[in-house]
Amino acid sequence: MKFRSKLIIAAMLATASAPLAAQAVAPMPVAVIEGTRLDVAARGEVRRVPDLATISAGVVTQAPTAAQALADNAKAMDRVLAALKAAGVAERDVQTANIGLDPQYRYGENVPPVITGYQARNTVSVRFRDISKAGAILDALVKQGANQINGPTLSLANPDEALDEARVDAIAKARARAEIYAKTLGMRVVRIVAVSEASDMPGPPVPVMYARAQAMDAAESKIVPGEQEIGVSLNVVFELR
Repeated sequence: MKFRSKLIIAAMLATASAPLAAQAVAPMPVAVIEGTRLDVAARGEVRRVPDLATISAGVVTQAPTAAQALADNAKAMDRVLAALKAAGVAERDVQTANIGLDPQYRYGENVPPVITGYQARNTVSVRFRDISKAGAILDALVKQGANQINGPTLSLANPDEALDEARVDAIAKARARAEIYAKTLGMRVVRIVAVSEASDMPGPPVPVMYARAQAMDAAESKIVPGEQEIGVSLNVVFELR
């Protein structure tokens, strides 16, 4: 009797869980197209002036011993970080990117290489939210010991609004093309059946290399933001009749 009861309970549990399992694997409904299907690819674009500049600033030091190279590097980097703070760069906009220590060798023929000293590196990534001040800050960093500077990479701090405008532009272009095809075929656009967005976020522009070995009494370095293109690519399915 106990064995039969266990069988009944197991059957009841299996029956109860069957609808849940069927619901979990149920396919998504597919739109039925009664007319002619038309697939259109369109890219919407807008242009904006970048408002964010990112550079990497580093200190490279050399010394006979590893400890001395690191100590000299730490002192120089402290001055660089203090210069950034004095310039109003927020702590959240400064991030350590790389720290390294490498032996330096002297090579000769038929003899093992000899360590002649050590090179220490410390690099930080810095974001400038006021691009107009970036050039002056870069010059100040060089004066405080930064001897390795790369950048800037220019971008938008908040690209969402520009991306939404590009999406509207892409839909309008897709619709216009669909109307052209429909008119040519003697048909009309009935509806949009599906829209999918392709990944079309542009990579950061190739950074302009900026480097100065020593402080110089010269005109302030300038960073010209120009304009940047923001684009979104869409695949749109239309029904024509």
